[in-house]
Amino acid sequence: MFSIGQLSKRTKVKVPTIRYYEETGLLDAPERTDGNQRRYDAAGLERLSFIKHARDLGFSIEAIAALIELQGHPDRSCQEATNIATAQLSDVRAKIKRLRALEKELVRISKGCDEDGVSEDCYVLASLSEHGLCEREH
Repeated sequence: MFSIGQLSKRTKVKVPTIRYYEETGLLDAPERTDGNQRRYDAAGLERLSFIKHARDLGFSIEAIAALIELQGHPDRSCQEATNIATAQLSDVRAKIKRLRALEKELVRISKGCDEDGVSEDCYVLASLSEHGLCEREH
């Protein structure tokens, strides 16, 4: 059995986050001692590790809840989990695309400035003030 502090150290999930996962139902409420302290078993540790890994991969709370629900039904098709993972992959790819566009724009803006110039004529400051100076929407 693990205290909430021990669980936090093992999983690197902060104590308030663990409590939040309990409140939202992602993590089952643990047993309590006579002193009302939480005590987690190995299943709780495993579940929290699952949640942490999924969050590290960018899955939303809703997607994680759906994946946990699927874990409870081993007879159901794996396709549902695959669909959730594929949707997450699509989201990540879209973010990467937006970040690459931002990178290009920032490179362009930062090269437009004369280091010896004065801030009144600074292209970086002008670009941030006037969105129309950007080459593309972001």
